[in-house]
Parts: sequence; structure tokens; C-alpha cells
Amino acid sequence: MRVLAAPDKFKGTVSAHEVASAIGHACWELGIDCVEVPMSDGGDGLLDVLGGANRTSIVTGPLGDPVSAGWRFAGDTAVIEMAQASGLVAAGGVEANLPMDATTTGTGELIDHALDLGARRIIVGLGGSATTDGGFGAIRAINAIARLKQVELLVACDVTTIFTDAARVFGPQKGATRAQIRMLDGRLERLVQMFDEDFSFDVRHVEGGGAAGGLGGALAALGGRLIPGVELVADEVGLFDHLEVDPGGDDRPGIDLVITGEGRLDRTSFDGKVVGGVAAIAADAGIATAAVVGSADADVADDRSVLVDVSVLTDRFGLDAALREPKRCIEAAVTELLGRRR
Repeated sequence: MRVLAAPDKFKGTVSAHEVASAIGHACWELGIDCVEVPMSDGGDGLLDVLGGANRTSIVTGPLGDPVSAGWRFAGDTAVIEMAQASGLVAAGGVEANLPMDATTTGTGELIDHALDLGARRIIVGLGGSATTDGGFGAIRAINAIARLKQVELLVACDVTTIFTDAARVFGPQKGATRAQIRMLDGRLERLVQMFDEDFSFDVRHVEGGGAAGGLGGALAALGGRLIPGVELVADEVGLFDHLEVDPGGDDRPGIDLVITGEGRLDRTSFDGKVVGGVAAIAADAGIATAAVVGSADADVADDRSVLVDVSVLTDRFGLDAALREPKRCIEAAVTELLGRRR
């Protein structure tokens, strides 16, 4: 058996690299070859999966205070995780966030830094935002907009929400009241007109334009290409290459089983998230997918239409152990899972 480990992080406990390593260790203990390919859906964790931060910049935080934001620049490619500069965590969480004031200025500043260093390719991940400013702060902070339009700008998002729905769909998650959501709706409508006048771009119907409170649409207006995060990451880390038919000539894939995973498995896991995205990519290659997850909705864990096997750490080891010793639990769960598959 040949296994490919392609998990997301288990948020709050272990990184995607650590999960993949735990899966790999279990495989090697059983004498099974394993290729480790940590994944992300383009949200927080994207930077880690694509090589980690090798630069840090002091930029404007989501509420206007300076924050230290890590990002990556290697070769001619920059990788920016907008949550580092404009995220809800950077704002102090939903309780501390000020939805009417939260700005994407810091993300724009990071993009501008990348341009100053000569980046020819910029990847921006949109998850975890505190903002609903329609990307206005980011646009104001990018001094070299003309140069940006000559750069390959790839925008990773895991939602299809349109620009003018950003406040209604995501505002409550960022602490916005109903009255604030109505005001934010009005702001986004005005920005639609501004993008049309300033950039001759109709942002209204761009799929994913509402990601990160409208930052997706703003970057599209500047020439960015919005791509489902799982697909973008899969391409960057070579997931498709690993799932190609074995060049040995026997017409079999080089991998027999894909093991993915995430902290919580529910219906949204199959709507732009890593588990669903990896399973779909593997299915296209004719390869079965199993999952190891921290916790799960029972009906989803029992559904075998997409995943051939699901191991739920909290069910198998209890909540305390799953949180306290996640890597040990993942290894044990994979060992049992592979035992069932052999």
C-alpha cells in the first residue's frame, strides 16, 4: 500500500505539517510508504504550508494599531496571509473587534512591500478576516497599483459569496449588529460604483468577491485571479503530480489511499475546505480517501459517499486526550484505520 497524507491543520492544536508527520509516522511503523503533503484551504495556515514566513513587517493592524505580520518572499513569489495583518485574531477576537472600523490597510501594505522587493507573483490568502471594508483600506495602501497589474496576483478563497453579500453573510461572525450590517451593506454598494469608475470593473458578480469582507472583489478589480484555495494550494505543493498514474506503465496511480483530516468534520468540510477538496481531487484520479478528524457531526462521519473511512479522535480517545495529545491520537487512529484497509 502507498499512502498520501494531505491534511489541514487541526485548528488550535496541531499544524498541517504536524498532522501529516503523524500520519506518516504511523505508516512507516507499518512498513507502508507515505508521501506527506500538508494542505490548506487558503485561510490561516496557508503561509505555513507554502514554506513559512521568512520576513516580518510592521503594518497597520485591523483596528489601526501597528502589528507585526509574517509573510514570505522567495525567488520572485510573495505569499501573504491576510489574517496576519487584518485578521480577527489580530483584532483581539470577535468581542474586541470594531466591525465598522476594521481595515485591510495592513494587507495592502504587505502587497506594496512585495512589489517594492520586485515580486512578479503574489499569492494572497483571504481567510480569518476582521474586516468588511470591501478592500478599500488595502487599495489605498498600495502605492504601486500600476505595477501590481503587471504581476501575477493569485487570490486564494474558500467561499463563493459575492461582494455585496459580504456584510450579511460574514458580518455576524465579526461582531456586527443588524444596524451595522445595514450600514456596511451601504458602504459595499458605494464601493461597487467606485470600482466601476476607478478601474472599469464590475465587482458585483465576481464569485468569491465577498471573501474577507470584500477584499476578494477589490483584488479582482486590481487584476487578481480568485481561485478556490484548495486548488491553488494543491497546485503549489504538487498534490496533482503525486496522484498521477504511476509512470511505471501499469496504469495504476502511484498512490493507493489518500488520508486527509481537519479539526472538525461537518457539512462545510465539503464546501471549499481541505477534506472535501482533497477527496474530490483524489476521486478524479480514481483513488479512495479516508479522514482522521478531531471531532465530527455523526451523520457526516457515517456518510461513505465521499470518504471510505473516518476516524474521529474525540470518539476514540475522548476530548481531553484529543486536545492534550493530538499527535499520539492521530498516529493511533491512522494505525487502526490502515489495519481496517489492509
